[in-house]
Amino acid sequence: MNKLRHDVLKSAPFDTARLDALLEDEGIDILIATSKHNVQYLLGGYRFFFFEHMDATGVSRYLPVVVYQKGRPDNTAYIGSELEDYERQLGKFWPRVIETAPSTSAGAIRRAVEHIRKLPGPVGKVGVEASFLPWDAAKVLQDGLGHAQIVDACFPLERLRACKTKAELTLLREASERVVASMLAVFDGCAPGQTKNERVDRLRREEIGRGLTFEYCLITAGTNLNRAPSDQRLAAGDILSLDSGGNYRGYLGDLCRMGILGEPDAELEDLLGAVEEIQQRARRPIRRGAAGAEIFAAAQELVDASPHRGCLDFTAHGMGLISHEAPRLISNESYEGYDATRPLEAGMVISIETTLRHPKRGFIKLEDTVAVAEGGCEGLGDQGRGWNRAR
Repeated sequence: MNKLRHDVLKSAPFDTARLDALLEDEGIDILIATSKHNVQYLLGGYRFFFFEHMDATGVSRYLPVVVYQKGRPDNTAYIGSELEDYERQLGKFWPRVIETAPSTSAGAIRRAVEHIRKLPGPVGKVGVEASFLPWDAAKVLQDGLGHAQIVDACFPLERLRACKTKAELTLLREASERVVASMLAVFDGCAPGQTKNERVDRLRREEIGRGLTFEYCLITAGTNLNRAPSDQRLAAGDILSLDSGGNYRGYLGDLCRMGILGEPDAELEDLLGAVEEIQQRARRPIRRGAAGAEIFAAAQELVDASPHRGCLDFTAHGMGLISHEAPRLISNESYEGYDATRPLEAGMVISIETTLRHPKRGFIKLEDTVAVAEGGCEGLGDQGRGWNRAR
């Protein structure tokens, strides 16, 4: 192995051998990543600040592109915006080939095609992120690599990211703890007469003040089950749910906690206690080697036995750079639950959430984030799980 290739293998910020094996399983020779989250992962955490919150520019869009050749990480290329020349000057990129182009999706893919044509070896199958490749860029790719078969590479990229490193787990813990701390500050400052919009604005400020990028907040107040921010005013005795996502250095904290403007009565204590019991029961089977379906079986046993089963819901999904990533534990209209029968692996991160839509008492929910470990699971951001009182 020559020194250049050895140096690249040392500096690549992900497991190149694992990616090569995943691509081999799919028969993919060249991988083209174009989603912000997978580009960030393959570049070791880098995301271009200029397009952090937007994609559109002129009549096109910003499209970052990473090209990876199976078995040859030294041939990796990154194609970014011409504004990223400044980042290149700062040494932000590990790939040997760095190119910049005007911020158009077709222009970025055209540079990727030019790079692929120069690579050694046959190119029979090219893997792309089908859901994250604009039509104009896909057309350029097909025209430029007409000899190659273009296939979806979502699966190998998800499997690559499924098990988090210690550094990633630290970021997810920070994201979760900072989201919960922000929620507790909002609950503490609640008062009758405030609106849901005002509470969400306060949560946004709290999350930003803790170094998070605020992404969203679903909020309910009183017995109203509508979760959109609005001008609905809080009243004394109202319960309040905050379900928020905050991004910390690319990793998502997504949790739900409950508050109350006053003191919870015995029924409210019992209702939140029932939700908490399901949450804890769902954690019991989570460990390395357990099947994902065991989580649902454990939780569903309590849901089915509950007197509130008609208004109770439980679900679980993977967490990381995005919400609802691998492990995929249940099939729905968005994706197949292909991890339901697969063994969980240490380092996977799972969101578990139980929701009670009580027709008379309101919306009661807990959402937690847990990391799969050798002999169990570890909660990330487990604070504030009871009734948090306004002061």
